Order: sequence, then structure tokens, then C-alpha cells
Amino acid sequence: MAPVSLLWLLLATGLLLLALAGAEVDGLLPAAVVALVLSVATAWLPLPPLLQLGLLAGLTGLGVLGLRRWSTRQRHRSLPPAETATVLSGFNGSETGRVRWHGQSWSAVNLGSSQALSPGAVVTVLGREGNQLQVLGPG
Repeated sequence: MAPVSLLWLLLATGLLLLALAGAEVDGLLPAAVVALVLSVATAWLPLPPLLQLGLLAGLTGLGVLGLRRWSTRQRHRSLPPAETATVLSGFNGSETGRVRWHGQSWSAVNLGSSQALSPGAVVTVLGREGNQLQVLGPG
């Protein structure tokens, strides 16, 4: 029979592979991290099986709550009104390109038409989704 720590390591690996494959299940990543921690813990300490399962459930639940709280905070970040950015490249008949905003290069999507925006054009920043700005081109 395989040692318990190896079973936890295999579970952690499987959960991480599912997360990398794009499975959208709440708690998948926290459960993988907890399984990895349990793999190390059970290699050093003889923990009873029920305690191991309790730790998996409890710590995964705390991880999910922490991620939700962090995500809510990130969503409520708002941009000051009338922020502008300068087009660096792209937007040549497509709705995506790169802009300079607050001194940094950002990926951006033009929420207006898909008309070409030349480098140097000034666009209005309407919002942000993750690492991509939502901009509106002139006119």
C-alpha cells in the first residue's frame, strides 16, 4: 500500500492538472494547495485519517472564502473619471491593441467601433477587467 503522503501528493497533482485544464470549480485551487500541504504534513506526522479529511475540508473552505473576499475587493476597484491612455500599437481593424496608461503598457480592448486607432491617439479608459483595460476610441 502506498504511503498516505504519496496519495495526498497524487490528489494535489490531479487537482492542479484539472485547474490547468480550465475546469471551473470553486475551491479547486485551494483544495490542491491544501492537499499538497497535507502531503508534506503526513510525511512528517502520523495524522489520523479523519483529521486529515477535516483539515482538507476546513482549510479548503477558508481558502475559498479568502479568495471570494479578495475577488470582491478587486471588482469594486473603480477608476477615477476621465482617465486617458495613449495608443501604442494594434487596433488596426481589430478591437484589441496596446496602450500606455500610468506609465505602463497595457493590453486593451476598444469598446467602441473596431476602427483603426493610430499610435499616439488618445483614448478614454472606461474600466479594467483583470489585466486588460477597456477603452473607448475618439469619435
